[in-house]
Amino acid sequence: NKGIKKIIRNLIFILFFIFLFISIYKIYANIDVNTYENEIVEEKYEKKTSEESISDTLEKINSTIVGISKIKDKGSTVFLEDGVKKLGLGSGIIVSENGYILTNEHVSGEKYNKCYVTLENGTTYTADVVWSDSDLDLAILKISMKGLTYAKLGDSKQLQIGQNVYAIGNPIGYEFQRTVTGGIISALNRTIKIEENEKVNYMSNLIQTDATINPGNSGGPLINVNGEVIGINTVKITTAEGIGFAVPINCVKNIVEKFIKEGKFEEASIGIFAYDKNIVSYITPNIEFQNGIYVEQISEDSPAKKTELKVGDIITKIDGNDLINMCDLREYIYTKKPGDEVILDVLRNRKNLTIKIKLSK
Repeated sequence: NKGIKKIIRNLIFILFFIFLFISIYKIYANIDVNTYENEIVEEKYEKKTSEESISDTLEKINSTIVGISKIKDKGSTVFLEDGVKKLGLGSGIIVSENGYILTNEHVSGEKYNKCYVTLENGTTYTADVVWSDSDLDLAILKISMKGLTYAKLGDSKQLQIGQNVYAIGNPIGYEFQRTVTGGIISALNRTIKIEENEKVNYMSNLIQTDATINPGNSGGPLINVNGEVIGINTVKITTAEGIGFAVPINCVKNIVEKFIKEGKFEEASIGIFAYDKNIVSYITPNIEFQNGIYVEQISEDSPAKKTELKVGDIITKIDGNDLINMCDLREYIYTKKPGDEVILDVLRNRKNLTIKIKLSK
């Protein structure tokens, strides 16, 4: 009897632990399944919300994209469609409610030129080119309009390789207006050599992207996922696929802000022609330096000519701000006015110099 009772107790004990194990397993299994299902639902919701957010952002930005054509450009004529003027190739982005527009110089023409601008509603205006820079291939236009929807300018210094970006413009022709292409930032601070009309030019500090950029996209914006303009699409290498470039928005941001606030921009000048290390490697391969800009030429009757600055000097800082490339110098000088003084830190024959310069127009 004692042996039978002991066996029964042991069986009851074993059954109890089996029951307890099964119960605990079911509870945890159910929690894991619910957690997994909840994670899937949350992931789908976040993805959907993200997609909807980007779609809304792109839709808002689309209304700020304009078509641009040079008045005297036979290849980009304005023509009538149902009584409404339409444009040929070229894009731009509205950057203020009172009619300032940012684009490429090769799209609009140089300063003091006039060009045609077509808004989203199909209305065409004559625009004045109020500022341009051939080195940057950028121009600012002005049309007589107020209350316009405009794009927000971002900070191109915060960009990272692999970041998602979108290019918007009017590729191929006006019938494909406001085309959106997506991609990533493939590289930063790129320098490219451009040969056209028997001339050689260099563009530096460019943003490289694999977002598709066709000829008509020139002058259109490169934007981040927040809908901020972080670059202006400018050129495309035709011998390679998936390689497009944009000028960083910080190179022109201060100028745009001055036009918006003051209605004018007085450009200050040091009076030098200089290269950063990326371009120097193309022109004078035996010159090596890490940061700063190499002074290639000093203009006659310029502020720099009146100082001890020399050709071959490397300017490493301006007013204590490090200079990594030419965009850094432009960005800072564009905050100044003619008559302001700046202090340059200069490297010459491995010696450090400090030079004070009074800026002129």
